Amino acid sequence: MPHDDFRPGVRLGIDVGKARIGVARCDPHGMLATPLETVQRRSDGSDVTRIAELVGETGAVEILVGLPLALSGRVTASTEDARGFAARLASSTGVGVRLVDERLSTVSAHSALRASGRSQKSSRTIVDQVAAVVILQQALDSERSTGRLPGAPVDAEETPTRHEPTPHE
Repeated sequence: MPHDDFRPGVRLGIDVGKARIGVARCDPHGMLATPLETVQRRSDGSDVTRIAELVGETGAVEILVGLPLALSGRVTASTEDARGFAARLASSTGVGVRLVDERLSTVSAHSALRASGRSQKSSRTIVDQVAAVVILQQALDSERSTGRLPGAPVDAEETPTRHEPTPHE
């Protein structure tokens, strides 16, 4: 049964990959997800910084990060990578971050691009954004149809305190 309560605001959908991060956004009414940008994955944290900038530029109120589980539901290295990335986003963006099941989102993205006549090679630059659209649209549709928030909330990553040696150590 459809849910009447509407949570207004732009949301970003994130598809975390090893080399690239697909970013999608929705309209302020949470109806339609569209591709936004592909961010290069960086070890220096500039990828998180860029997504934080996109939050500000779009006025996003929430980020939905795809959680890549194995088809069986098992946790994989990619699952842990996405969880860590989501925690970094939560601590640096100031908006809520939720992890949503994204099984088959990349497969769906490739299928949609093939159906639109794009070759695998010409799709490389946009497939991450399309996967982010699939993740975000599924979350929006699920929330609208069930009235429940999609996925699970992410707590901001605790920054470990560094032990600074004293001159006597």
